[in-house]
Amino acid sequence: MSTTDTASIRVIPAPSIHARTALTWLAMFPLSLLGYTIEGLVIPDWPTVVRVLILTAVVVPTVSYLAVPQLLRAHGAWHRRRSG
Repeated sequence: MSTTDTASIRVIPAPSIHARTALTWLAMFPLSLLGYTIEGLVIPDWPTVVRVLILTAVVVPTVSYLAVPQLLRAHGAWHRRRSG
């Protein structure tokens, strides 16, 4: 890469901790609500600890590997459009 190629690359700063927290919550809330609702229909009589264990075992990886990365990409695209 020549110096002119590197000069044209724009660096987008990482979202602030506040933005990342808001994006994580934005992913967690609807997925937790959906999982809680489905669990209530499928396994309503199971102990609460088991239901929470199952819910978090599904929701946390989904949020970490799928939802938050998508939201961060969308946030980056929005930030680039606003600043450029």
